[in-house]
Amino acid sequence: MSTSPQSRPQGHPRRWPILGVICLAQLTVLLDNTVLNVAIPSLTRELGAATSDIQWMINAYSLVQSGLLLTAGSAADRYGRKKMLIAGLALFGVGSLTAGLAGSTGQLIAARAGMGVGGALLLTTTLAVAMQIFTPEEQPKAIGVWAAVNALGFAAGPLLGGFMLNHFWWGAIFLVNLPVVALGLVAVAALVPESKNPRGDRPDLFGALLSTIGMASLVFAIISGPEHGWTSGRVLGTAAVAVLVLGAFAYWETRIPYPMLDLHFFRDRRFTGAVAGAVLITFGMGGALFLLTQHLQLVLRYGPLEAGLRTAPLALTVVVLNFSGLSAKWAARLGTPVSIALGMVLMSGGLVSIALLDAGGYAGTLVGLLLIGGGCAIANPAMAHAIMSAIPPEKAGVGAGINGTLAEFGNGLGVAVLGAVLSSRVPSAGLAAGLETGQLVGAVAVLLGGFVAAALLRRAERADSGVVVA
Repeated sequence: MSTSPQSRPQGHPRRWPILGVICLAQLTVLLDNTVLNVAIPSLTRELGAATSDIQWMINAYSLVQSGLLLTAGSAADRYGRKKMLIAGLALFGVGSLTAGLAGSTGQLIAARAGMGVGGALLLTTTLAVAMQIFTPEEQPKAIGVWAAVNALGFAAGPLLGGFMLNHFWWGAIFLVNLPVVALGLVAVAALVPESKNPRGDRPDLFGALLSTIGMASLVFAIISGPEHGWTSGRVLGTAAVAVLVLGAFAYWETRIPYPMLDLHFFRDRRFTGAVAGAVLITFGMGGALFLLTQHLQLVLRYGPLEAGLRTAPLALTVVVLNFSGLSAKWAARLGTPVSIALGMVLMSGGLVSIALLDAGGYAGTLVGLLLIGGGCAIANPAMAHAIMSAIPPEKAGVGAGINGTLAEFGNGLGVAVLGAVLSSRVPSAGLAAGLETGQLVGAVAVLLGGFVAAALLRRAERADSGVVVA
């Protein structure tokens, strides 16, 4: 039986407990986007992992998700979002078990890629379900909670990883997922209603293959640049493959009746503005957090648990502002364009603080984390709602897939690019200078994202209101 927002004018009677269940599933996946960062020194020591190995451990997870999110969203729309939630949890659990027992860097990279398959199913269906069970009036509030959980997972990964590494070996950061997955499976089966669009489009498997190959080639070229030289055959060859395959992906999407990414969505300025902001903010934040955990442990000399605890103010700020409703009130008063611009200015300022105000130790980092948390609380829900509101309701899974693809691609590319900046700067300037440069590059990306997104969204509002824009 299919469901839609129109069929539930009052919303699902158990919508808030259901939101809690899907946020739990979402949190599990998001924690694994960042939990590995704090284990970098342990993996380097115990598995003999090189910098490129570490980057691939992180990117294998996010890049597989990036390639499969659109297909997963389309499959959820067609075959059932509850079914995809259950399948995603099961696959994620199997991948976590395999990663926790891995005995080499190659095995861990492969396991992380497998976890990305389950994560793709979870990330698309959680937001799609939320859009289905809440009325249009309640959707912004629900997305605010969902976005708060996103930020919580993004920031709490280092804290969880530090705690686990302080008491157990590195594999425990993956095995801890198993009881959460088991709880999620029971709760989803008992509470979440099935919803689907029986006439949904067929999954675009060839498009998924092209996008995965193209993005993996692009990141591989960036990672290989510092070690092999930016003009080497290896780097230029993989970069050329990336350009050709991604070009073929774009062409393929315009030629088939069931594209993963309907390029007509980009005609909506709200969608385009939110997309630009999402890519640039996750590029800057994903790469900067990758550098932050190394800054805390390798420059300020904190242990894994202490480093994780010292990132907690970011998550706490987001939780307080979102769950108290303060950020929603500010966003409603300021409007979407100003909210996104203000949020990204705060985040950019936070990254600059971490990069430049660390002479006295942790104080500059604390200021930066508080600014980043405030910016996330304001900007992220506004961007997610802008994307989803531009997508037809029956395409909620695809819309969530687009939103997730942009976030995962930006995060993976940010780790690769800022990791490459770090690798290129360390030999000549040292680790501290390399980390500082990487944080500043991330700050510029986030600030640019705020201005681009705000400008496009403002133009869209003026066009919708009949105001002529140049």
